[in-house]
Amino acid sequence: MDFTEKTLTSEYKFEGRIMKARVDTALLPNGKEAYREVCEHVGGVGVLPVDADGNAVLVRQFRYPYGETLLEIPAGKIDHGPEGHLECGVRELREETGYTADRMVYMGEVYPSPGFLTEVLHLYCALGLHGGDCDPDEDEFVETVHMPFSELEKLVADGTVRDGKTIAAVCKARLLGLV
Repeated sequence: MDFTEKTLTSEYKFEGRIMKARVDTALLPNGKEAYREVCEHVGGVGVLPVDADGNAVLVRQFRYPYGETLLEIPAGKIDHGPEGHLECGVRELREETGYTADRMVYMGEVYPSPGFLTEVLHLYCALGLHGGDCDPDEDEFVETVHMPFSELEKLVADGTVRDGKTIAAVCKARLLGLV
Protein backbone atom coordinates (compact mmCIF):
# COMPACT_ATOMS: atom_id res chain seq x y z
CA MET A 1 0.00 0.00 0.00
CA ASP A 2 1.17 3.51 -0.78
CA PHE A 3 1.00 5.59 2.43
CA THR A 4 1.98 8.88 0.75
CA GLU A 5 -0.06 11.96 1.59
CA LYS A 6 -0.20 14.74 -0.99
CA THR A 7 -0.06 18.39 0.08
CA LEU A 8 -3.02 20.32 -1.30
CA THR A 9 -2.54 23.67 0.48
CA SER A 10 -0.06 25.25 2.89
CA GLU A 11 -0.48 28.34 5.04
CA TYR A 12 2.30 29.73 7.23
CA LYS A 13 1.07 30.88 10.65
CA PHE A 14 4.44 31.88 12.12
CA GLU A 15 7.92 32.55 10.72
CA GLY A 16 10.76 32.91 13.23
CA ARG A 17 14.54 32.81 13.16
CA ILE A 18 14.96 29.05 13.64
CA MET A 19 11.53 27.67 12.84
CA LYS A 20 8.35 28.22 10.87
CA ALA A 21 4.89 26.83 11.61
CA ARG A 22 2.37 26.01 8.91
CA VAL A 23 -0.98 24.30 8.51
CA ASP A 24 -1.40 22.06 5.47
CA THR A 25 -4.37 20.35 3.94
CA ALA A 26 -3.29 16.89 2.82
CA LEU A 27 -4.95 14.31 0.59
CA LEU A 28 -4.83 10.93 2.37
CA PRO A 29 -4.32 7.55 0.66
CA ASN A 30 -8.05 6.81 1.09
CA GLY A 31 -9.04 9.98 -0.81
CA LYS A 32 -10.10 11.98 2.26
CA GLU A 33 -8.54 15.26 3.36
CA ALA A 34 -6.85 16.00 6.69
CA TYR A 35 -5.10 18.94 8.33
CA ARG A 36 -1.41 18.64 9.17
CA GLU A 37 0.36 21.08 11.50
CA VAL A 38 4.05 21.24 10.60
CA CYS A 39 6.94 22.96 12.36
CA GLU A 40 9.84 23.51 9.96
CA HIS A 41 13.17 23.58 11.82
CA VAL A 42 16.69 24.46 10.61
CA GLY A 43 18.14 21.19 11.89
CA GLY A 44 20.86 20.47 14.38
CA VAL A 45 23.75 18.39 15.62
CA GLY A 46 24.40 16.51 18.86
CA VAL A 47 27.89 15.43 19.90
CA LEU A 48 28.70 12.72 22.45
CA PRO A 49 32.28 13.44 23.63
CA VAL A 50 34.06 10.45 25.20
CA ASP A 51 37.52 10.91 26.72
CA ALA A 52 40.42 8.43 26.81
CA ASP A 53 39.27 7.13 30.23
CA GLY A 54 35.78 6.29 28.95
CA ASN A 55 34.09 9.31 30.51
CA ALA A 56 31.27 11.07 28.72
CA VAL A 57 31.37 14.86 28.67
CA LEU A 58 27.93 16.37 29.08
CA VAL A 59 26.41 19.77 29.68
CA ARG A 60 23.84 20.76 32.24
CA GLN A 61 21.57 23.59 31.19
CA PHE A 62 18.16 25.08 31.84
CA ARG A 63 15.63 24.31 29.12
CA TYR A 64 12.95 26.96 29.01
CA PRO A 65 10.14 24.95 27.34
CA TYR A 66 10.26 22.38 30.16
CA GLY A 67 11.15 24.77 32.97
CA GLU A 68 13.91 22.50 34.23
CA THR A 69 17.64 21.89 34.08
CA LEU A 70 18.63 18.91 31.93
CA LEU A 71 21.76 16.83 31.48
CA GLU A 72 22.52 16.54 27.74
CA ILE A 73 25.18 16.04 25.13
CA PRO A 74 26.52 19.27 23.61
CA ALA A 75 24.31 20.27 20.70
CA GLY A 76 23.11 23.13 18.60
CA LYS A 77 21.30 24.38 15.55
CA ILE A 78 22.74 24.51 12.07
CA ASP A 79 22.10 28.23 11.80
CA HIS A 80 25.51 29.85 11.38
CA GLY A 81 25.35 30.49 7.65
CA PRO A 82 26.41 27.85 5.15
CA GLU A 83 27.91 25.35 7.62
CA GLY A 84 27.49 21.61 7.28
CA HIS A 85 26.59 19.31 10.14
CA LEU A 86 30.21 18.28 10.82
CA GLU A 87 31.30 21.92 11.11
CA CYS A 88 28.34 22.62 13.37
CA GLY A 89 29.26 19.67 15.61
CA VAL A 90 32.89 20.79 15.89
CA ARG A 91 31.75 24.34 16.70
CA GLU A 92 29.19 23.27 19.31
CA LEU A 93 31.65 20.89 21.01
CA ARG A 94 34.20 23.69 21.41
CA GLU A 95 31.68 26.38 22.38
CA GLU A 96 29.89 24.33 25.05
CA THR A 97 32.75 22.22 26.48
CA GLY A 98 36.00 23.79 25.30
CA TYR A 99 37.04 20.47 23.75
CA THR A 100 38.30 19.70 20.28
CA ALA A 101 38.50 16.14 18.98
CA ASP A 102 40.91 14.13 16.87
CA ARG A 103 37.97 12.14 15.48
CA MET A 104 34.34 13.05 14.91
CA VAL A 105 32.60 9.74 14.15
CA TYR A 106 29.28 10.21 12.37
CA MET A 107 26.55 8.09 13.98
CA GLY A 108 23.71 9.01 11.61
CA GLU A 109 20.64 11.18 11.83
CA VAL A 110 17.43 11.01 13.82
CA TYR A 111 14.02 12.61 13.44
CA PRO A 112 13.20 13.93 16.95
CA SER A 113 9.42 14.15 16.50
CA PRO A 114 8.30 13.16 12.97
CA GLY A 115 4.60 13.67 13.61
CA PHE A 116 4.90 17.44 13.23
CA LEU A 117 8.57 18.51 13.16
CA THR A 118 10.89 18.58 10.10
CA GLU A 119 14.09 18.76 12.21
CA VAL A 120 16.90 16.42 11.22
CA LEU A 121 19.38 15.92 14.04
CA HIS A 122 22.85 14.61 13.12
CA LEU A 123 24.74 12.66 15.80
CA TYR A 124 28.50 12.42 16.31
CA CYS A 125 30.79 10.73 18.79
CA ALA A 126 33.86 12.87 19.54
CA LEU A 127 37.02 10.90 20.38
CA GLY A 128 40.61 11.91 21.10
CA LEU A 129 39.60 14.96 23.13
CA HIS A 130 41.81 17.98 23.81
CA GLY A 131 40.80 20.54 26.43
CA GLY A 132 40.42 24.25 25.88
CA ASP A 133 38.27 27.20 26.86
CA CYS A 134 34.48 27.19 26.53
CA ASP A 135 32.91 29.92 24.42
CA PRO A 136 29.13 29.61 24.85
CA ASP A 137 26.70 31.92 23.08
CA GLU A 138 25.85 35.05 25.08
CA ASP A 139 22.40 33.65 25.97
CA GLU A 140 23.71 30.17 26.82
CA PHE A 141 24.62 29.12 30.36
CA VAL A 142 26.08 25.62 30.66
CA GLU A 143 27.99 23.56 33.18
CA THR A 144 30.29 20.78 31.93
CA VAL A 145 29.81 17.40 33.59
CA HIS A 146 32.17 14.41 33.26
CA MET A 147 30.99 10.91 34.16
CA PRO A 148 31.82 7.31 33.32
CA PHE A 149 29.91 6.18 30.23
CA SER A 150 28.44 3.30 32.25
CA GLU A 151 26.99 5.83 34.73
CA LEU A 152 25.43 7.79 31.85
CA GLU A 153 23.86 4.56 30.58
CA LYS A 154 22.33 3.99 34.03
CA LEU A 155 20.89 7.54 34.02
CA VAL A 156 19.38 6.89 30.60
CA ALA A 157 17.94 3.54 31.74
CA ASP A 158 16.41 4.89 34.98
CA GLY A 159 14.81 7.90 33.25
CA THR A 160 17.00 10.58 34.85
CA VAL A 161 18.24 11.58 31.37
CA ARG A 162 15.14 12.36 29.30
CA ASP A 163 16.67 14.34 26.44
CA GLY A 164 15.99 12.43 23.23
CA LYS A 165 19.21 13.30 21.40
CA THR A 166 21.28 12.22 24.39
CA ILE A 167 19.44 8.92 24.70
CA ALA A 168 19.82 8.26 20.96
CA ALA A 169 23.54 9.14 21.00
CA VAL A 170 24.25 6.90 24.01
CA CYS A 171 22.47 3.96 22.36
CA LYS A 172 24.09 4.53 18.96
CA ALA A 173 27.60 4.83 20.47
CA ARG A 174 27.15 1.56 22.34
CA LEU A 175 25.62 -0.28 19.37
CA LEU A 176 28.36 0.96 17.02
CA GLY A 177 31.08 -0.20 19.44
CA LEU A 178 32.48 3.30 19.98
CA VAL A 179 32.45 2.90 23.79
